[in-house]
Amino acid sequence: MTPINLYSDTQTRPSGGMRAAIAAAEVGDEQRRRDPTTIELEQRVAELLGHEAAVFLPSGTMCNEIALRLHIRPGGDELIVDRTAHPVNSEAGGPAALAGAMVRTLDGDGGIYTADQLRAAVRSPGSRYMPRSRLAWVEQTTNSGGGKVWPMQAIREVLATAREFGLRAHLDGARLMNAVVASGVPAREYAAGFDTAWIDFTKGLGAPVGAVLAGSAELIAEAWRYKQMSGGAFRQSGIVAAGCLYALDHNVDRLAEDHGRARMLADGLAAISGVTLDPETVVTNIVVFEVSDARALVERVADLVELNVIDATRVRAVTHLDITTLDVERAVSAIADAVR
Repeated sequence: MTPINLYSDTQTRPSGGMRAAIAAAEVGDEQRRRDPTTIELEQRVAELLGHEAAVFLPSGTMCNEIALRLHIRPGGDELIVDRTAHPVNSEAGGPAALAGAMVRTLDGDGGIYTADQLRAAVRSPGSRYMPRSRLAWVEQTTNSGGGKVWPMQAIREVLATAREFGLRAHLDGARLMNAVVASGVPAREYAAGFDTAWIDFTKGLGAPVGAVLAGSAELIAEAWRYKQMSGGAFRQSGIVAAGCLYALDHNVDRLAEDHGRARMLADGLAAISGVTLDPETVVTNIVVFEVSDARALVERVADLVELNVIDATRVRAVTHLDITTLDVERAVSAIADAVR
């Protein structure tokens, strides 16, 4: 029997409808701005996020790394971000290697820090000894923080503090549409006030490739240089952009199903003796729970359920469009047997 894949929502596979859209895509040379499907996707995402322009990229990680290069000046500039965020833990040291960025981490609540924490972290301006605070970073939803949704008020306060100190601001929207569906707040409201923002199509939205970074026309023109420099320019990119357009049209509202199954998973896990988890904290599709030995548990259930180790005691499980209610029930049963 194939293991139930709760490792990540990046494990989604394109549906039959998405494959048909990909096969029928109108294509051209994207690098020369002649791929109509890619241009349509960029325009729709720019409109969705309320920004002037956007650029199609292979991955969300590339969106983050290019955004860092747009905002960070090599030679001592500093990124301020929660300690659980993706560029700190899952981008192979890219902020330092590619952007020359110092990284100052904050100890937020489930990946969400406060304006006061940001204010306290900003370096003294004009100091010849300290790094220059340059960029404030928000991850929506939080990843290792447990899929939490940044409240609009918290975002507004962080943005106001960033502007008070002359910082730029970036929205890592890898699961932004999960936040939109869970909260009812439109994507453009979440993205308003950020210099750059992006959404990923390869997670809960179910596309095989692609993310789109949005910002001002000037910033996106510069992002294109970094895209070319990084080897990320395509030719007939409409083949994969078509999958992203299909995702926008068909796979956004259904994210609520993933959220419901994540809550069902959390309720089941919380009832297991030896598992620590408050189901009330699960609001999107990510479930983080604690056991005495995370790695041992994950290895023990690997033939039945694929999970992701966060650290010595924490495990992450993520629901997505390939996970059914029966899968959740089977996963809870397998984990309960393993913990016992």
